[in-house]
Parts: sequence; C-alpha cells; structure tokens
Amino acid sequence: MLAHIGLMTVAWFFVLPISVMLSVARSQHFMLLIWQIIFFSLNAFGLLVGTIYNSKTPDLYGNNLHHKLGWALTWIVFAQAIIGLFRSFSNRRFNAKANGGDQATFMTISAHNRTGYQQMHPGSLASMHRYSHDSGHGTESDSGRSDSLGGLHEGKEEKAQRFGHHIQVNQAGAAASSRRFVADRNLFRATEMVPGWLMKTTSFFYDAVDVLILIFGFVAILTGFVTYAGVFKGSNIFNGLAHSVKGGVFFWYGLLTLGRWMGCFAEYGWAWNVRPPVGMVSARKAKVPSAEFVESFVIFLYGSTNVFLEHLAAWGDTWTAQDLEHVSITIMFFGGGLCGMLVESKKIRQLLNASLARLDAGQKQYGFNEQWTPPKTYSFSMNPFPGLVILLLGLMMSSHHQHSMVSTMVHKQWGTLFVGFALARAVTYILVYISPPSSYLPSRPPSEIISSFCLISGGLIFIASNKDTVAAMERYDLNAMFIFTVTMGFTAFLMAWQMIALAIKGWAVRRRQSESVPDRGTLA
Repeated sequence: MLAHIGLMTVAWFFVLPISVMLSVARSQHFMLLIWQIIFFSLNAFGLLVGTIYNSKTPDLYGNNLHHKLGWALTWIVFAQAIIGLFRSFSNRRFNAKANGGDQATFMTISAHNRTGYQQMHPGSLASMHRYSHDSGHGTESDSGRSDSLGGLHEGKEEKAQRFGHHIQVNQAGAAASSRRFVADRNLFRATEMVPGWLMKTTSFFYDAVDVLILIFGFVAILTGFVTYAGVFKGSNIFNGLAHSVKGGVFFWYGLLTLGRWMGCFAEYGWAWNVRPPVGMVSARKAKVPSAEFVESFVIFLYGSTNVFLEHLAAWGDTWTAQDLEHVSITIMFFGGGLCGMLVESKKIRQLLNASLARLDAGQKQYGFNEQWTPPKTYSFSMNPFPGLVILLLGLMMSSHHQHSMVSTMVHKQWGTLFVGFALARAVTYILVYISPPSSYLPSRPPSEIISSFCLISGGLIFIASNKDTVAAMERYDLNAMFIFTVTMGFTAFLMAWQMIALAIKGWAVRRRQSESVPDRGTLA
C-alpha cells in the first residue's frame, strides 16, 4: 500500500502537472510524449501494486469511489494522449499543405562522390535531381568540374573501393528515410480519414481534460485518503462531503489566486492588469467577465444551492439552532454574491449615474472639460463583496460552537485564515485604488501572495475539520496545532511547486515561439 501511495503521489502530484503545462503551452509533442510516458509508467506500476494489495486483503471499504474514479481517470488521460498524437500529425499535415504540399526528399551527395559513382555506373544518376548547390548551368557535362579530374586518372577498382562505402551509407540512409516517409504518410492518411466534426469534438475533449484533470486528480487523492482511513461512513458521509467540497473550493480558489498573481489569465484582464483589446486577443476572450464577477457568481451559486442542503444530514428531524446558523450563512452568500454581480454590471453603473443625465446635457453647451472625464478607477474593477463575504464567514467560524475543544480550535484556525485573506485582499484594493494598473503586463500586488496562502491553507484545514478526522485526532491524542503546522508547511511547498510548474509552461511557450521564427541564415 505504501508503494501504491508513493507511486501515485509522484505520478499525479509531480509528473502530471508538468505534462499538463507542456500540453497547454502547445510544446513539442516529443517532449510532451516523454512526460506522458513517465506518468503512464508510474501510474501503471501504482495500479499494479494496488491491485496486488487488494487481492491479498479483505475489502474494508466496499463500493468506494476511489477505485472507480482511479480507473476512469487513467483511461481518460490515456485517451487524451492518443488524441494528442493524432492532433500532432494533423497539424503537421496542415503545415505541409500550407507550405505547398508534399515535396520530394533529397539525399545529400557530394559532387565528388557523384562523379565517381557515375563513372562506375554510367547513366544510373541521369534521372536523379540536381544537387542543392548546382545552379543548373552546365549539368549536361561534368568534364569542366575540378573535383572530378582526379578520378579520371584512377582505375575502376580503386574508384569502387573509394566510393563503395559512401554508396552503401547513402543507400542505407535513403532506405531509412523511405520507411519514415511511408510511416508518416500512413499517419497523415489516417488523420485525413477522420471527419472534421470528430476532430473538433476530440479537440474540445483534449482541451477540457487539460483544464479539469488536475481537479479530478485532487479528488482522486482525496478519496484515496478517505478510503485508506476508512472515514465518512454511514450518516457521517454528509458531514465529510460538506467539508471536502467546501474546503476544496477554497483550496482551488487559493491556487487560482496565486495563478492570477503570477500572470495567468492576463488575456482576460484577471492578472491585475489592463484587459487587452480586441485585436490583441479574440473577441470571445474580450467578452469574458471580470474575475470579481466570477468570484461573486460562485458565491451566489453556492448560497442559492446550499440553502436547501444544510439540513440534509438530519433530514426529517427537527431543526436545531446550528442548522439555522448554517442556513443563515448560505443566505449571506446568496445576497453577497448577488450584490457583487450587480456591482460588476456596467448597465447598473450607467443607471447609477443617471442623476447626472440632466447635467450631462450642459456638456454640449459649455464644452468638454476635465470634470466630465471618467475617474481612473472606472478602468478597473474593485469589488469588496467577495472579500467581505469570506471575512464574515471567517469571523463566524472562528466562534462557531463545536462538540469538543479540538474541533472548536480547528474551526477557529481556518476561520482566522479566511479573515487574513479578506484583509490581504483589502490591501490589494487600496494599492489598486492609489495606482490603477496601466499596463497589459501583470502588476503582481504582493498582498495577493498572502491572500492565496490564506485560502490554500484555510481550505485544507476546512477539509480536515470534519467529524471523523477530529475524532481520529482525539483518539490518537493529537492537538489542533498538529494539523495547523502540517498544513502550513505543505501549503508553502505547494505554492513553490505551482510557481515552478507555471515557470516550466512559460519556458515551453518561449521555446515554441523561438522555434516558430525561421532562421534567416537557412533561407534560400
């Protein structure tokens, strides 16, 4: 079991993110293929040792999700790799057509070797193409070439010994090139047989897997811990699901916040930068709503759905004060998210300025002046509602009554971390208000690093604050500080690993861009 855990951790936590980054960067397929082979090898060995372990031990967690999800994700990633291979050859076929179609493959032979070969086999090269350095003038006769004069005074046997080796090498190289050409031609023909709609569907599937596979991998690792520990059984499954889903949302919210600081989603204007206009980015990307709108929508969606789920664990029983507290929190999320979306609406902003519509008519009479110039803060979104909602959630959870002291302290830890996120986000908005972004490049406010750290660590402690985990901590005489210190160390390491993975993506993008620019020294 330890071998299974170790192999899967290396495969899904270390190797797979690099493979995803190379795939998103549209890196060379050979480099991506190497990392995919490493991942499949580690994953296959992990599945093998896991299967051996299951065959020799009783099933202590029947009908668990981890086994089914693990096999499903393995086949999904394998299908993506196959689609990527076909996409690679399809792109090569498209590039070949764009460059004028299939061209003849020339084998480089020096003029000296050609002269000797012609003297041994007269007329055998008459139908071959010219050398690349031959201008085409005087090709009817080689008597004027200085490199063939020495061969006229040599015997036929000496010529055969001199040029025989070169001829064999050239023939072997031509045979290998011919085999590669036939293989590539067969693959090109296979891609041509695939219908266009199927290629579009598989391309959409490939890109969707790139976006979602890391989240699914997180779910697979989390369900692996649940299965190995034997928790979330019976009615406790609702408490475990609630903490895992909600804590997982805050965990990934932190990873996205760190990604925004590093420059991800800059084409949407999410990296604390000026949104690039249409022309620099596509019209579809230019219409993507702001990051604050997306945050507010997620908060609104959580509140509108969970208001009906807070009593699910005690369905049919009387409502308790704790149930009403949870429902009140969801209503706060519903209202706070709705307020955040309204603040982000440009139409709402125009209606709020309607009181100046009568005065705006005087602009035509008295002329345009600086007083009618929109403030610089209009060019960037500063929406406090997402931070405010999470701030209030943290304050509530910091004083939320629990059944034991350990559980109360654990809830206070992640509640305090959420308060820290809200304060750091407030500092970001102060910095942005004082000096709004004026560049397409990410501004990287330093307070966002604190925001991401608080969200990632708070989300992990949120997951660990479920009833079964707290009961296990009390059974093994572990205090609340144990889970806090372990989470802080893991969060710092995870943030460093995310920075490295995204730096690898940037390196792959730079390398692809440099290789796409033709070398002027090689042009004819």
